[in-house]
This record gives sequence, structure tokens and C-alpha cells, in this order.
Amino acid sequence: MRIKWLWVVLFAAITAAITMLVRIPIPGTGGYLNVGDMAVIFCGLFLRGWLGAIAGGVGSAIADILGGFFIFAPVTFIAKGLEGLIAGTLGTKSKYWLIPAVLAMVVLYFIAEILIPGMGFAAALSELPFNIIQAIVGGFGGYLIYNAVRMALPPPKK
Repeated sequence: MRIKWLWVVLFAAITAAITMLVRIPIPGTGGYLNVGDMAVIFCGLFLRGWLGAIAGGVGSAIADILGGFFIFAPVTFIAKGLEGLIAGTLGTKSKYWLIPAVLAMVVLYFIAEILIPGMGFAAALSELPFNIIQAIVGGFGGYLIYNAVRMALPPPKK
């Protein structure tokens, strides 16, 4: 059991680092695009269910805190955690798992951005296309990385 939590901590740290590594500013809103969703999806698929959700959510929230986006950290924890949870739960059961994972993240951010003081509907709407692009690229990228790791490190034979 302790080994599983070591994986969670390791992947949370990797998620935070990857999220902060590539940050492309979004004009007009002060937000940014990042490739952290690749790590979130990978965490969900690799660690499965709640462990993947915790690693992806905590890692992404840490990136917000370290990057100066404190107000987004709780939203990020929930949105990215849910994205990872859906990927980890449905990733082996449905070929359409990426759709609800991506939608969950995009919808939660949209609602949060409407409600966050100083943002509102116009800012949320202007960030929506960027969040969609980030989620789709992150989803496919995370899935490809997961498959590459799975092929490189096949499970032990019984």
C-alpha cells in the first residue's frame, strides 16, 4: 500500500513540473496554456481511479500555487482530479472515455471562471477555446504517453 502512495507523490510532483515547464500566455485574460493535462491523463490511466485523481489534481494545484495563481488552486484540484478520475475509471471500459474526461475539466473551469471575482462571463468565454484545445491535446498526449510506457514496461509475467 505504501508503494502506491509513493507513486502518487512522484506523479503529483511530475505533474506540477510538467504543468509549469511549458506555459503559453493567453492574451487578454492573464491565464496560460500548458501541457499538464498530459500528465493528468497519464496519472489517471496509470494509477487508476482515485489515486490517479489525487496525483493529477494535487500536482496541478501545486503548479497553480507555485505559479502565482492561488485563486485557481481549489478549482484546479477538483477539475484536474475529476479529469484524472474519469480517465482512470473509464479508460479501460469505454473507447469514448476521453470525451467525459475533457468535458469535465472544460466545464468546471468555465463555471469557476464565471464565478471568480475579476473574471466573469466574458473572460470565461474568451478562455473557453484555449481550455478546449489544452484538454484535447492533453488527453491525446497523455494517452499516447501511457501507451508508450505500457509497451516499454509490460506487466510482470505470472
